[in-house]
Order: sequence, then C-alpha cells, then structure tokens
Amino acid sequence: MSDPTPDPTMVAAAPGSPSKPPPRLSRVLLRDLVRPHHRGIGIVMLAGLVQVISAMTAPLLIGVAIDTALPSARTGDYRPLALVTLGLVVSALLAGWLRFVFVKRAGVVGQAILFELRRRIFVHVQSLSVSFHERFTSGRVISRLTSDVDTLNDLLDAGLDGLITALMNMVIITIVMLVLDVPMALLAVAALLPLMLLFRWFARRATPAFAKTRDTVSLVIVNFVETFNGIRAVQAFRAQRRNEATFDKLNTDYRAANATAFRLQALLIPGTSMIGNVATVLVLVVGAHRVATGGLELGVLTSFILYLRQFYDPMDDVAVFYNSLQSASAALEKIAQVLAEEPSVAPPGAPVTLAEPVRGEVELNDVQFGYVDATAVLPALDLHIRAGETLALVGATGAGKSTIAKLISRFYDPSSGSVRLDGTDLRDIAEHQFRSAVVMITQDGFLFSGSVGDNIAFGSPGATRAEVVRAAEAVGAHEFISRLPEGYDTDVRKRGGRLSAGQRQLIAFSRAFLADPAVLILDEATSSLDVPTERAVQRALRTVLRSRTALIIAHRLSTVEIADRVVVLSGGRVIEDGTPAELIAHSGGQFASLHSSWRDSLV
Repeated sequence: MSDPTPDPTMVAAAPGSPSKPPPRLSRVLLRDLVRPHHRGIGIVMLAGLVQVISAMTAPLLIGVAIDTALPSARTGDYRPLALVTLGLVVSALLAGWLRFVFVKRAGVVGQAILFELRRRIFVHVQSLSVSFHERFTSGRVISRLTSDVDTLNDLLDAGLDGLITALMNMVIITIVMLVLDVPMALLAVAALLPLMLLFRWFARRATPAFAKTRDTVSLVIVNFVETFNGIRAVQAFRAQRRNEATFDKLNTDYRAANATAFRLQALLIPGTSMIGNVATVLVLVVGAHRVATGGLELGVLTSFILYLRQFYDPMDDVAVFYNSLQSASAALEKIAQVLAEEPSVAPPGAPVTLAEPVRGEVELNDVQFGYVDATAVLPALDLHIRAGETLALVGATGAGKSTIAKLISRFYDPSSGSVRLDGTDLRDIAEHQFRSAVVMITQDGFLFSGSVGDNIAFGSPGATRAEVVRAAEAVGAHEFISRLPEGYDTDVRKRGGRLSAGQRQLIAFSRAFLADPAVLILDEATSSLDVPTERAVQRALRTVLRSRTALIIAHRLSTVEIADRVVVLSGGRVIEDGTPAELIAHSGGQFASLHSSWRDSLV
C-alpha cells in the first residue's frame, strides 16, 4: 500500500484503545449470554439444592444417634441406630448422585455459554470494517478469543460450581442452626460481618489489579503473534536480541501484574479461613460451657460443630470464586469492548439493488477523506471511470492511490462527497451485490490454509473443478499448479508458505477471475512478481480485464502500459489525465518523466 495509514500496532498497543464502554456493558453481555439457558440453570440449581439438603442430614442424624440411638442400643434396642445408619447411607448415595447431575449439567451450561461467546466474537470481528483491523492488531483479537475466554471458562467450570454449593450450604445450614439453637446460631452468623468487610476491601483493590493483568497479557500475546508472523524480517535483520528485550519487558510487566493479584489472593483466602476458625473456637467454648451447665445437649453441640465446619469450609470456595470473578470480570469487560465496536462502514438502511448486469461505471464526486481528521489524504477529488475502462493510477507514495482503491472497495466511506457505482452511492447498494461486483487484489496475495483449488474458489464457493481450472488457465497459473505434488489438491499450508510470491499472486488472480466482478482493482498486485512471471501475468491480464472496469495501481510502468487511461496524482489531486501515449508525448509532464526514467532503467 502506498498511502500513509495509522500504525495499527501502535494504536492497538495503547491501553486505552478502543474507547472504553460503560462498566455495566459487561454485565449486560453476561445476562444476554445466560438468558437462553434459564431451564438448564434451573435444573442445576435444583440439583444443587437437593444435594446440599441431602448432605446436611448427616450432622443432624449423628446428633440424633448420640442423644437417642446410642442410649437405646445400650438397652438392647438397635432399631433407632439401624434407622440412623440407613438414613446416613441413603443421604450419602443421594448426595453423590445429585452431585454428579449438578456438575454435569453445570458443565454443559457453562460450555454452551462459552461456545456462544466465542461465536459472537468471531462473527462480530469478521463483520467490522477494515479500519478496525488496521488499528486493532490480530494479537489483541486472539487474546480476546483465547486468553480472555479461557479466564471465563475457569470461572464457569470450577468457581461457579463452588459458589453455588457454598451459598446453598450457608443458607440451609443457617436455617438448621437457628432451629437447633438461636443464640449459638446468631454467634456463628455474626462472623459474616468481618467476612463482608474483607471481601469489600478485596474488591476495591482487585478490580484494577486484574484489569492490569488482562492488559499486560494481551500485549504479550500481541508481541508474540506479530514477532512470529514477521519471523523472516526478524531473522533477516538479526533483530532477535532486540525482540527478546521487548518481550522480556512485556513479560516482566505481566509477571508484576500477576504478582500484585496473587498478593491480594494470598490475603483473601487465609483471611477467610482465619475468621472461620476463630468463629468455630468461640462457638465451641460457649457451647461447651452451656453443655457443662446443662443448658445444651451434647448431641446438639456435636451437630452444631459439624454444621459449623460445613458452614465455614465453603468460605474458601467463595474466596476462590471471588478471586476468579475479579479476573473474569476484567476479561469480560475486554471482550465487551470488542463487541461494542460498530462497523465504521455501516450497512445501507434501505438497500438498493443495481440493475443486472452491473456495468461498472465508477464516479468519485467531490470526495474528501482522511485517516486522521486533521490530515486530508484526498482534499476534494473528482474522478470518473467509464464502464469497461482500464484506468491506471500513478503517483508518489502518499499521493492517495491506495486510498482511492479502498474507497471504491468500500473499506472506508468518504468524509464528504460520494463514491458511486452505476450512478448509485455505494452506501446505498445491497452488500451482497456490491461485494460480488467489486473485487480488489492486493500485493500480498493472501492464501488460506487448504488446497490450491479451495483458494481459487474462495470467492465462488459453488464453482466446479472445471471452472477453477479454466480460471487458472486464463491467468497462466495452470502450468505451475499442474506441476505441484497433488495439483489443485495440493495443500498451500499457512499463508501459502509452500508457494513462491509469484505463484501466490497468480492464484489470487485466478480467484478474482473466477469471481467475475464488474470492477477489478489491482493494488500493486504485480509488485511481488519477477520479470518473466510479470510478463506472463500481463498477457493474462488482457484477458482478465476484458469487458470489465479495472483500476490498476502500480509503480511498475510495464503494468500501466496495458491501461486505456492514466491518471497521475499528487497530494490527493489529479495533475495529469490521458492515455499512456498522450501523457508520454507531453514533454515535461510527470508521467513522461517517470516513463523516461523507467525506460532508461531497462537499458
């Protein structure tokens, strides 16, 4: 690309990018994700409730055994003891089965929520405009889809399970303890006050701490992804040590952020245990005194102590959940920021369908555009491309050539003015028809993992193998494809790694030819080809460009020679316009000078 656009790495690396939505947005997202699973959550809650009730019967039955069944057994009546034993066995079996149902159903619901969340992120990010992807690096998107979702996975898989069980335990045990002995129950529940103060203290400090961990891990992933995507450049310029220093700093920041979070966790979990232990000791001392003075049965005190342990032991689970909740909340907020992004190129409110076949007449009327508000790449451009015409754009880097290509492709909308296809503003044309009518081929010739044939048919998924082969033959790609180990079924590997740059570009040309657009844009599309391959492609281009509108952006004037018309740009304005022959004959013109320099370089 030849135009200056904001550095997406720098923009995406900024901690405040993109703009932060209201904090409640993550809660709205969570409610929206949970809403379809009310029935499954109801089953989970019911299973958990009955399981906790079943487990709660054990201390009560042990108290009955001490106060009633054992004295009866001493007199030879073992029936009460047998009934108590049977009750303990039944309650244990029932609690175990219900625990299985609870864990299984909770896992199903949790994974369904995460499945939907991952799907939403993927679909939404795919729908966002090119401007988002130019400022929001792939590493940060990957962080949202993997690291942040995994943090929620940890919360739903383990933390939520522990929380539901703990809360049910606490509610039911509080009721049972109140039934057994009100003063002792109030003493036990009074310990919740310092626990609430501890959780409140933790929340105030944990929220920013875990937000910092999400920011820092995102930057680590960004650096990792970008380094290995650009590994050839890294090794070619021997930048490994410099990259190691950058990674070490990011990794150190992540470790420091985690250390802060772990210090808070190290205070929370032991704090809950200490409060529970102190409360148990107080209840035991007060209860023992009452037993000694005859104010309380020993069996009741025994049941009370057993219930008390079940009351406070889950506090550790609550603390672990609360810790996970802070991390998951920070992760969900990051995900909500991405899902809150709106496409800068909005779909038409009332889509207009162009008359078929689309002729391909393109007009830019008083178009103004800038990537940054203060900098106008195109101050006020008027350009008309006739249907079926091949127009070449020429100019220095930053002249506005690639920007025009992006506007015609509707990767961006103009700040003012209009871009029209067959007389209709691009902002009004139905999306599916527009994307079929206008296709751009860029200099990188991106290929997806998969076969050669699949890549050629990428824009025409219903194409037959014969149609794929004809497209490859038309652009001169069939010969080298036939020599590949498995021909059209050869796996091109990641980004077409097993093919040369020229071969990747020929496959991209085949893909565009098969799609048969009314308007074809070539943005430096031959820049990666060697001279013999470029000559072959130029011959093919005459076939590819026939009967369609074409916009060619190229520094190689050998590619420009096949154009019907050449427009020379400078500072986003047209300074020369005419056929190649006319502009070459214009002595002293910029195109004539460029052409003369190019011809001299061939000698």
